[in-house]
Amino acid sequence: MLKIFCSPSRYVQGRDASRELVREMVKLGIAKCPLIITGLRARQDIEPVWIDIFGAANIDFSVVEFGGECCASEIDRCTQEARRTQAGCIVGVGGGKALDTARAVANGLGLPVVCCPTIAASDAPCSALSVVYTAAGVFEQCLFYKRNPDLVLVDTRVIARAPVRYLIAGMGDALATWFEAETVQRASRPNVLGGGGTLAAMAIARLCYQTLLRDGEAAVAAVRVGAVTPALERIIETNILLSGLGFESGGLAVAHALHNGLTVVPETHRCLHGEKVAFGTLVQLVLEGRDLAEIEEVMRFCAAVGLPLTLQALGIETLSPEQARMIAERTLAPGESSHHEPFELTWVAIKDALLAADALGRDFLAASQPKPA
Repeated sequence: MLKIFCSPSRYVQGRDASRELVREMVKLGIAKCPLIITGLRARQDIEPVWIDIFGAANIDFSVVEFGGECCASEIDRCTQEARRTQAGCIVGVGGGKALDTARAVANGLGLPVVCCPTIAASDAPCSALSVVYTAAGVFEQCLFYKRNPDLVLVDTRVIARAPVRYLIAGMGDALATWFEAETVQRASRPNVLGGGGTLAAMAIARLCYQTLLRDGEAAVAAVRVGAVTPALERIIETNILLSGLGFESGGLAVAHALHNGLTVVPETHRCLHGEKVAFGTLVQLVLEGRDLAEIEEVMRFCAAVGLPLTLQALGIETLSPEQARMIAERTLAPGESSHHEPFELTWVAIKDALLAADALGRDFLAASQPKPA
């Protein structure tokens, strides 16, 4: 199996990076008639900057507001708008689903794509794929593309002003990166690109986990007061770049597959992607029979930054046997990354690991409560 590594053509990060968008696009030769796909909030915050920088460069641009879900109908709607405006490139600005939609539109039309995340809630901005849901929010499929984004531009001042829950969720998504890549390597399974993992991919995945443990709590504290600090800069890079390169070139396993399984339970739809992936990581560690000390290190991190450790924290007060089986069977659907584990899985094994992980999480939280005087 050939080893394959991929990445965006260019990654730019820093305070007020939004003001460098046109300059970076011009450097790459992709600044012709951009269509910006963005949510209402991001548009309100950043459109004055676009008017300024595109106007100064005499570049016409158009904006279409994202509808909120990366689904087939939304991709089609934005594609029609790109055709109507004769867009020469697509710029996605917003959260992961807006960027997934932008990449889908650009791929369908054969156009360059720029990703400008306004939250650090997932590793989606750097990837060569889009996660597509139904209009109701149930996972449907992944669309895979020939190349990664031409430019990923991250304004850390914008991210520092976003609700802290998004940064925490991004750390949940990044938390899985090392454990999934390690599993894929141990099992000699293919990464997302269909090849073997490189030394670079494994080193990046490992650094991703180490940086979370070192800087996670400090980054949360910074965002709570809207401050851009070195710790926050490192965690933003971890959530977006390290996790993005690590998951795609390292590979995925049960943690992300369980996220997809959890989407069949409507109570989890209020949760963010990374919140479900964090719990999926705990389930994967239990399923693989990892040492308790390793599991406890992950649980301590989750508790410290505010990631869910139990089904209740994901909105599931009582998990019925039928729901447990539905989650487990969806986790094991054909083509799912759960099949990258180094052993055969059954829905019963997934269900038992799910319940055991929930029990471990509840016990850990109970033991962490202050003892009465």
